[in-house]
Amino acid sequence: MSKVRRIGVLTGGGDAPGLNAVIRAVVKSSYNYGIECLGLENSFDGLLETNRHTVLTPRNVTGILRVGGTILGTVNRGNPFLKPIDTSDGPKDYAERCMEMFHKLQIDGIVVIGGDGTLSIAHEFNKKGMPIIGVPKTIDNDIVGTTNCFGFDTAVAFATDAIDRLHTTAQAHQRVMVVEVMGRYAGWIALYSGVAGGADVIMVPEIPYDIDIVAQRIKERDSFGAKFSIVVVAEGAVPRGGKVSLVKAADGGYVERLGGVGHRVAAELEKLTGKETRTVVLGHLQRGGSPTSFDRMLATRFGAMAVELLVKGESDRMVAFHPPEIGSIPLADVGGKMRLVPADGDVVRTAKSLGISFGDE
Repeated sequence: MSKVRRIGVLTGGGDAPGLNAVIRAVVKSSYNYGIECLGLENSFDGLLETNRHTVLTPRNVTGILRVGGTILGTVNRGNPFLKPIDTSDGPKDYAERCMEMFHKLQIDGIVVIGGDGTLSIAHEFNKKGMPIIGVPKTIDNDIVGTTNCFGFDTAVAFATDAIDRLHTTAQAHQRVMVVEVMGRYAGWIALYSGVAGGADVIMVPEIPYDIDIVAQRIKERDSFGAKFSIVVVAEGAVPRGGKVSLVKAADGGYVERLGGVGHRVAAELEKLTGKETRTVVLGHLQRGGSPTSFDRMLATRFGAMAVELLVKGESDRMVAFHPPEIGSIPLADVGGKMRLVPADGDVVRTAKSLGISFGDE
């Protein structure tokens, strides 16, 4: 077992409920091992200067278990290696500067909490000699090798509550309500919140939809007396033979921003069905707020396991949830891959057996 004296912890990519719970677990576990823990600000940017970190003790993380966001800050700008950055010592190569500061701060390993993009960057740093343990974070639940990522359960709970509320107003006005949820190219949030919320139609990226089939489903509901419908649309849903709806195309180190499909679907359904249709885009509300008890537990177990792995001398691995246990997989198995909804999986089959349409048949 290697002797670890000081570790760092950072959060990268988009925020998700449960980030602070991981940080808290990393700090408290480190303390119990007699290890000093440095909180690095704004992802790997915390390694650009000597004044961008804070020594964290159990006192610093008291009360943050239930708090959303991240006390360390985060950035989500794509690959930081694409161009030099300005530092107090002049322009520097990003990776070289981070490695320089890593050694200057005498850090023995870093817990990196992030999505597939951040974890891919972490893997590259590990290859340069920076021992890293990754913690999977995304409300989208699309990271391979783990059954759940923290943040997903909270996002689904919020979206389900929103759908519950929309049922009453949709029924009162006999309208079609289209709810657009996050998830990028994976439909996990739409699928789980749609089934849990009693949606009539669920549209996910993995199953291209035919808007005429969706409209027919709504007309069928009208014919048997259900004069309202709830349609849940993942932001990455695509029509057959069509393309994903974008708010902004990819630019430099920034990935494309998805959005707009809810409004497009609503306009098409109103025209095809003749029914008054409204759109609700849940957006970043799904990322905010207090994490559910499930996400608090998962995040806490992830953080504790990450420290345990570093203490054992392991690196270049990602902690993962393999129910009922927490394990780990190589970081190399994570980058560039995506865990998608199986179109023939049991949850989709369950939904279809209940009469929920996916716009495909």
